[in-house]
Parts: sequence; structure tokens; C-alpha cells
Amino acid sequence: MNPTNVELAGTIIFAIAVLHTFVVKKFEHMAHHYPQGSIGENIFHFLAEVEAVFGMWAAVFLTYYAFVKGFATYDENHTLVSGSLHYLETQNFTEPAFVFVIMCMAATRPVVHLAEILIKLFARLIPLNEKMSFYISALIVGPILSSFITEPAAMTVTAMILLNNFYKHEMSSKFKYATIGVLFVNVSVGGTLSHFAAPPVLMVAAKYHWGFSHMISNFGWKAVIAVVVSTIIFAILFKKELTGKLQTVHDPNQLATPWWMMALHVVFIAAVVYTAHHMVFFLGLFLFFLGVVKVTEEYQDAPKLRESLMVGFFLAGLVTLGGVQAWWLQVVLSKMSDIVLYFGATALTAITDNAALTYLGSLVPLSESAKYNLVAGAVSGGGLTVIANAPNPAGYGILKDSFGEEGISPLWLFVGALFPTFIVILCFQLLPSLGGH
Repeated sequence: MNPTNVELAGTIIFAIAVLHTFVVKKFEHMAHHYPQGSIGENIFHFLAEVEAVFGMWAAVFLTYYAFVKGFATYDENHTLVSGSLHYLETQNFTEPAFVFVIMCMAATRPVVHLAEILIKLFARLIPLNEKMSFYISALIVGPILSSFITEPAAMTVTAMILLNNFYKHEMSSKFKYATIGVLFVNVSVGGTLSHFAAPPVLMVAAKYHWGFSHMISNFGWKAVIAVVVSTIIFAILFKKELTGKLQTVHDPNQLATPWWMMALHVVFIAAVVYTAHHMVFFLGLFLFFLGVVKVTEEYQDAPKLRESLMVGFFLAGLVTLGGVQAWWLQVVLSKMSDIVLYFGATALTAITDNAALTYLGSLVPLSESAKYNLVAGAVSGGGLTVIANAPNPAGYGILKDSFGEEGISPLWLFVGALFPTFIVILCFQLLPSLGGH
């Protein structure tokens, strides 16, 4: 390994950003030492926003990059050839933009109501009390839907449903951390039934020639078993808190959502998913969607633009800093045996986005079994931290206020995700691949 000064600085800043996510509570406490509404309070509140961390440190990196390489250098043909602006233009920010759009669309009242209807229909098939049946259904149906409506959309919808039906009520901290842990893990693997829904799969599917049948036979059916087993075990562990009827609080002033409104939103989401690689098109479509939301506002809640933008900012910062991590990640991945690669990918995913990990791994010649272990490891560790999987910040942003002033502890989130991660590891390592690998 022989990194350039820029690559080395990028890795150091990335490490600082990761550490920053573990000390956001300290900044939150520091904010209380300043008068309410003051600049000092606002600065420390901003530093305490997990979604802002990687964007802030990406700005520091770009400032360093501009100092060392310049902001923008052009050749004699007026073509941008170097500098921090050139670096930004070489990065792909389609995924952050896509997550921003799909999260905002999926968090609308018609989409959440449609998902609740589907989850309640499935819950009726479960011979348990209403609350436990709905809980099991939400954490199975929601994540598996991610293979068809994408993981960011499924994360948003499922987190909204969990917020409205459980997190807004008197549930224990253990329940909240265990549930968010299993939610993150289930969504991470739930998107592996298809080749376009999970970011780490999307990064390599075309290059590896993986289609729908390959994903189902090698990943999907194992993921479904892991999702079902983890969810049922957690439901049993929290049986006392999941006794009785749901306590959903509905606004009496809300109009019932008509079927055509739900169908219209599904069409918009389907169009965005279909054009997920074409940022210019789906951003234009999103602007049109906002117009429709305004016209039909009697059936809508206020669009979650701020929350969605913060998640997009988080991922954009991750992309910016992740672009200079190849110098060490590729070397590490290329020196691992298959089983070490699997567990190495699972561990590395906890400190870097799993989509970036699989992309960098795809640049190294790998056997078919190594490809499987790389991707399986990346999705297995996708629930361990907020930064492990692109949709996680969406769920984090929706549920974080339910954890009180302290917010979500990175340590307890990690602990909450450990058991479902262990179940996923058993499924991906012990169950045979029907298509071989």
C-alpha cells in the first residue's frame, strides 16, 4: 500500500467521522450550556446530528483537497482535469439523490396506509394476539417488500409504521433497541430477493451477471428464513410488551385515503425505481410529485423534506469520503480466503457503507464463491451501525426522537443488531445455495 497524501488524509478524516458518530451525545450536552436559540447552541446541535456527520467531514476533506490540489484546474481545451471540483464530478451521487427522493415519497400518508393494510392482512394469518401479530407482520412483510420497492422505501415505510404503532407508546428501551436492530438487519438482507433493490447488490449485479433467479436461489430464500426466525424470536422475547390490542393514534381530522390516491403514489414510486440510475429524470419526476402532493394536500401530511435531505446529505458525505478508501480496502479484500472474506466484509461493513465495500471488491478478480461471500458478508453486517447500509439513516431519522433527549446510542444499536446478525450469518453460511456459487 502506497497511498497519496490526499488518500491518507481522506482515510484519517473518514476515521474521525466514524468516531464522531459515537460521541454525538457529548455535543448534544454541550449545546445545553448555551442560551436557547444562540449560535453556540445551534452549532452544537448540528454537530450532534448523526445524519450531518459525514457531510461535515466531507467538507473538511474537500477543503484539504482544494488546498493541496487546487479547486479546479483546466487544460488548454477548457476541460476540467484536476482539483476538488474535478474529484466531486468523478463521484457518483445518484444513490444519495435516489434515497432522498424515494424516502420522501415512501413517507407520505397514502403509502404508509397502503403498507399498513398489507401488513394487517398478513397479520390476520398469524394465530396470536393483535399486537404481536402486527409486530411480526411489520418486521417480515416490510423488509421483504424492500426487494420490490427498494430498501430505502421499505425502511421508511416500516419505520413509520413502527413509530406510529409502537415507538410513540410506552415501550421499554430494550424493546426499542432490539426492534431497531432487527429492523436494520432485516431490511439489509430483505432486499436480496432481487438484483436491483439492495445497494450492495446493485453495485455488482450487472458486472457479475446476477439476475432475479440467481438472487432468489443464492441469497433470497436464505434471507427470508433469517428474517422470519429473527422476528419470531424477538416477538417471543418481548411477549409481555406485545400483549393486547394495537394502540395506534389516528388524527380524527384525517380523511380516509382513497384507493386511487394509493395507486397514484405506487405509480410514482415504481417510476422512480425504474429510472433509479437516471438522476435527471427521477428528480424531475419528484418535482412533479411534490406538485401532486400540494394539489391533494387534504389526503397528505407535510412532506418529510428535511428528514429526507439530511439522509441524502449523510450518504453524499459517505460517497465523498468513500471515494478515497480504495487504497486499503482493495488490498485487504484481495488477501482474504472465502470464509475470511465473508466475516471480513461483515466487519468492514460496520465502519463503511456496504455498497462502497462491494463496489471496491468488484474491482478485484474474485472466484464465484468469493463473490458470494463478499456480497453475503456485506448484507449480513448491514444492520450493525447507522452507516453500514444506505437505508439505515432513513430509519434512524424517523425513530430517533422516540429514544428521548439522549437519542439512539451507537453502542446499544450495535448490541441490538448482534443477535439477528448472528441468525443471518448462520443462514448464509450453513444453508446451501440452490443455484450453486
